Amino acid sequence: MAESFLGLTAQDWQAVARSVEVSAGAIVLSLPLGLGLGWLMARKNFAGKTLLETAINLPLVLPPVVTGYLLLVWFGKKGWIGSWLFRWFGLEIAFTWRAAVVAVAVLGFPLLVRAIRLAFQGIDPRLYQAARSLGAGPLDAFLTVSLPLARNGVIAGVVLAFARGLGEFGATLIFYGNPEQAPTLPLQFFNTWENQTGPGGEDRLWRLVLVSLVLACAALAGSEYLERQGQRRESA
Repeated sequence: MAESFLGLTAQDWQAVARSVEVSAGAIVLSLPLGLGLGWLMARKNFAGKTLLETAINLPLVLPPVVTGYLLLVWFGKKGWIGSWLFRWFGLEIAFTWRAAVVAVAVLGFPLLVRAIRLAFQGIDPRLYQAARSLGAGPLDAFLTVSLPLARNGVIAGVVLAFARGLGEFGATLIFYGNPEQAPTLPLQFFNTWENQTGPGGEDRLWRLVLVSLVLACAALAGSEYLERQGQRRESA
């Protein structure tokens, strides 16, 4: 395959773009629920809170391939979620691009919720209560007071979850598969490593490593910057 730019093939760059698209789609899918759960965990005490927190954090400690297998069982055509989606909406999840989005969303969700929870915990709850006492409804008070104050923390969580998604391999391999024409960046790296032949194969691997490092470092630097901005705002 002919090289196109910086020693990488067009398919390599398509894999980079696909990983970015999948991670962005995962954020769109998971952010509304992440906001709700992050606020709930920061502000409320209720029976089963520890159990819910454990369930949220499970993807952090489970092997990604196990998470991928569970997603395949639940979202496959015979799974209880997958069969319902197919029956009522005609949606197939497993082994489609949607599977990659769901897998990345699930693996990054604990990081997203944790960052959002910490952001809401850093806000004086009296500000929310003051808005409520002035006649704002719960949703209005959340959208106009709590969410703007937690903005930097929320964005930091989004960036962390996005970065985690760029490197997702195990769950994606099981749930999405490894289509030769539409791999993500980690799958493309695996394919290149598995099929490298002749001179230049290892150089191409290192170039893919470099692209991955640049993307990861940029995301982490952005997250750290936003976290510092949030801390400065709290101390002001």
